[in-house]
Amino acid sequence: MRVLAFAGSLREGSYNRGLLRAAQELAPPGLQVELCEIGDVPFYDGDVEAAGEPESVLRFRDAIRAADAVLIATPEYNRGTSGVLKNAIDWASRPPRRSPLDGKPVALVGASTGLGGTTNAQRQVRDALLFPGAQPLPNELLVSRAREKFDEHGDLVDAKTRAELARHLEALADWTARVRQALELAA
Repeated sequence: MRVLAFAGSLREGSYNRGLLRAAQELAPPGLQVELCEIGDVPFYDGDVEAAGEPESVLRFRDAIRAADAVLIATPEYNRGTSGVLKNAIDWASRPPRRSPLDGKPVALVGASTGLGGTTNAQRQVRDALLFPGAQPLPNELLVSRAREKFDEHGDLVDAKTRAELARHLEALADWTARVRQALELAA
């Protein structure tokens, strides 16, 4: 099972990128987590889309289409998700009714230095994913007080959080199988 993973933070040492690196390490057998960069996806513009999607957008959509599931790590900025992540979701939600997100299982995770652990950001991302037909995993992984759980290189070192992330990935694998089965029955 292939899982495409991307973070809503462009900073190399971000905690959310660290969550995704840890997901690669902790993935259960049979689940492969592939990292994807979204920093080169331009701002969504309907005129640009009408003139022909940029190569970076086509690559991003193709990567989502080729994956069995998606894992998104969102930071929380000013009680919401990052502009770069919302922008990537906007591009991936196109074209209407034929989006690569349609029917795609998605797991959300997020790390922040505050106590909320990206609760508000994950809610915004979940809302943005529902319109194009993505199938978000019902539960989320919220990592609060990230400074205490990551080392100076941005690597997740907290044993309890690592175990929670491993369980979240197992839940994503189960969710992906359930969504796939439901879609096959509906076809």
